[in-house]
Parts: sequence; structure tokens; C-alpha cells
Amino acid sequence: MPHSRDRSSPLEPIRRVSQIRQYSPDPVPDDIVGQLLELARWTGSAKNSQPWRFIVVRDKERLKKIAALRPPIGWLAGAPIGIAIVLEGAEGMFGAYDEGRLTERLLTGATMLGYGGGTAWFGGPAQDAEAKRILGIPNDLTARQIVMIGRPASRKDPRPTGPMRGRKAISELVSYDRWGGSRAK
Repeated sequence: MPHSRDRSSPLEPIRRVSQIRQYSPDPVPDDIVGQLLELARWTGSAKNSQPWRFIVVRDKERLKKIAALRPPIGWLAGAPIGIAIVLEGAEGMFGAYDEGRLTERLLTGATMLGYGGGTAWFGGPAQDAEAKRILGIPNDLTARQIVMIGRPASRKDPRPTGPMRGRKAISELVSYDRWGGSRAK
């Protein structure tokens, strides 16, 4: 297992996927949105249930209302487009897993198409309910997040208390054959 990054690796574009919170004002063309929605549609799901629906949000006033749900997601108002993920009939653990797979697929697809993406969780039951009201989502459906898409203006986190960047060393994360086990030479 290499300890340094191989920039020629076919996995490098996926490794470069990061949370984008600052976007240029350039609109995202319909064909790019269409490609991302098609990619999302083909994401695997538990029991092939495909429990999702999508709301493409371009309306700036609506995005501002969602951004106002809680301070840490205020950055999303600056994105040109958001794709809200709506789940119907998603079973607890399966639904959360499927939603995560879908989110990562959208973020990866946006990066590979030359855009960037960022995930904004609405914040909890009260904020989820308000986001559903703003987006006209029926009460019996689940909506917890919106994935923002656009051209990155910066990869820096504009929040004053954002998380630190970088990654832990692989040696801190991996064991072999059992917890704490060393790699055989």
C-alpha cells in the first residue's frame, strides 16, 4: 500500500473530491445537471428500492431561505444550483446508507465534470420540516439535505470555525487481520 499519493493513479480524480463551499456565480448548464441526475438515478440502493426523488433548486430566494435554517449552512446561498434529496419509504439504516451513496455519487460526478459540490444538512427535525415547507415536500417524505453544485471559486472553507484540512496518516487508520495488527512484510 503506497504511503504517498500517486498523481497518475486512475483513482486520483475521485481522491480530489472535496466539499466546496464557495462558488463562482456561473450557472450550471442543463446538460450538466441532466448528467448528474442520470448518474444519481443509476446509484445502487438496498433491495434496488431507489427510494429517492430530486428537487433541482435554482431559485436564489429559495436557496437563501434554506441557507438561513442554521448558520453553518449559510454558504449554500452562494451556489448556483442545489439538488435536494427526498426519500420515500426508505428504511432507517438502508435509507441512510442509500442517501450517503447517492450524495457521494453526486459530489464525485460534479468533480469529474469540472464542477464542485457541497453537502448541506438542514439540521434536525425542526429545520428538516421547514426545508420541506420551503420546497413543497409532503410531510410523509424524508428530506435532510441538499447537494450544492457549481464551479469552485475556492476550495477553502469560508466558515470561521470550519474543520481542519488534511488527512490522518494511513498508519493511524489501518490494522491487518485484527485490531492493532501490523502489516506482514
